[in-house]
Amino acid sequence: MTDVDEPLTPAGRLFIQPEMDQVINCAVSVDDSIDVDAVKLEISNSILVKHPRFSSIMVKDSCGRERWRKVEVNVDEHFIIRRESQITDDPSISDEDAVNDYLADLSVSTPLSLSKPLWEFHLLLAHKYAVLRLHHSLGDGISLMSMFLSCCRRADDPNQRPTTHGIGASSSSNDRKIWSLLTKLLKVIWYTLVYVIEFALRTLWLKDKRTAISGGAGVELWPRKLATAKFKIDDMKTVKKVIPNATINDVLFGIISCGLSRYLDLRSPKAALKEGLQLTGAAMINLRKQSGLQDFSQLMDSKKGARWGNKFGMLLLPIYYHKGGSDPLQFVKRSKAMIDKKKLSLEGPCSYKIGNFVMSFFGPKLAGVLNYRILSNTTFTISNVIGPQEDITFGGNHISSVRVTSSSLPHAITMHMVSYAGKADMQISVAKDIIPDPKVLAKCFQDALLEMKEAATTIAKS
Repeated sequence: MTDVDEPLTPAGRLFIQPEMDQVINCAVSVDDSIDVDAVKLEISNSILVKHPRFSSIMVKDSCGRERWRKVEVNVDEHFIIRRESQITDDPSISDEDAVNDYLADLSVSTPLSLSKPLWEFHLLLAHKYAVLRLHHSLGDGISLMSMFLSCCRRADDPNQRPTTHGIGASSSSNDRKIWSLLTKLLKVIWYTLVYVIEFALRTLWLKDKRTAISGGAGVELWPRKLATAKFKIDDMKTVKKVIPNATINDVLFGIISCGLSRYLDLRSPKAALKEGLQLTGAAMINLRKQSGLQDFSQLMDSKKGARWGNKFGMLLLPIYYHKGGSDPLQFVKRSKAMIDKKKLSLEGPCSYKIGNFVMSFFGPKLAGVLNYRILSNTTFTISNVIGPQEDITFGGNHISSVRVTSSSLPHAITMHMVSYAGKADMQISVAKDIIPDPKVLAKCFQDALLEMKEAATTIAKS
């Protein structure tokens, strides 16, 4: 160990435990052919290789505690160039499907080497895709997306970086309700108590009832399939407008609730599912003062309070099964009611503080086991990262899509959504022995939004 070695944060140590080892895979498609030398030069000159976390390897000190050690970055070691024959020999498979298959394999069987900084680029030349692989101990989705955007430029003005400040920030006006301060305080206390107790029970014995999409301990090792559900942000806004004070996240959870209900109708025997059956999702929320994307310079300035790294809490978000024929907008209204209660609670900050407490006083092994049990006892994972609002380029090459997935978890289904230039793509990773047809599931989600949009348009016209 040297004097300049820096210890990993508690959250960083959690993500290197065997039960929670997480690598984020960000797939970026571009319009033009990829120039390997140009990409390497762009990365070599970018802030990425100068960032302390991206230019450090992970080592252990004499006590076995993980630390970051600064090294000289050899950019060539971080690039893996793939030719068409290495991905698929079937010409009938689309670029999107080929890349999704490639990402599905990476999510199960390909860890990052500890002999170099924990990131790498896979350039899939024949498909015009670049896959940036980052270990989750380097930072959370907000940090890593802000880092990525600092390396890009706006398509309409190559001299300008993409807009970040204020993207995704929520308005405080929604908090100015007619309730008295005392009533609100009592609700905060009550909801926080209820949700923290549920958290504790989820680490012990409380679990979702088994369904056709349930995972469990060991499922993270099962082979995976990946499909993409594609949405238009304007369609979500159309639905949002007809439900008072609704947000895009309310609409997203309504889509997930409706889509999973439709899929369960297809996969489960008739009368096998009880109306109102709860399916619980695990979601990570940003705990920084500014919500949404962060200005990269502020993330690197500790005095600003934004802080680089993993700064998030976990929420347990229940959705409920309802049979086909239900009013699609009711799914959004139920989701909004649930999320409003979560917003009133301190569940996110409490989960973060409890996690840090367990990590500091009992060690990363127990913290990893407890988090693993929570995931084993719930049904799905969901994340939603807000990307750039405008079209962007990297090295002068226009980016047509940005999609994110991660290493497998005990859930049979994990969903990661990223918005970009008016579109939102949700990567759906499934254990293929449990959910063999993820494209059908993706279509259930897409059809759910279209049904909601149609219902919302009818209401707006009346």
